[in-house]
Amino acid sequence: MMMILSWSLPSILFIMGLFTFVSNRKHLLSMLLSLEYIVLSLFLLLFIYLNLLNYENFFCMMFLTFSVCEGAMGLSILVSMIRTHGNDYFQSFNML
Repeated sequence: MMMILSWSLPSILFIMGLFTFVSNRKHLLSMLLSLEYIVLSLFLLLFIYLNLLNYENFFCMMFLTFSVCEGAMGLSILVSMIRTHGNDYFQSFNML
């Protein structure tokens, strides 16, 4: 029973994150937040999987490092877009 819960919770969180990502396509900030939610649910799934197989958690730390770098790059794109266009609508991307 606990095994089913440990696999189903991250999977449900991942599907909810994908649904949020698909439904909120208007603003860049909401898309970045939903992407971070998806990454955290994938981290939870990876952490549970590696602990069940008794592996080291080094890969989890590498995954978190790359996800932090991805978040920082997304935030820098958001800041530069707001500075140039004044908003974070995806309609402003057509001007690029």
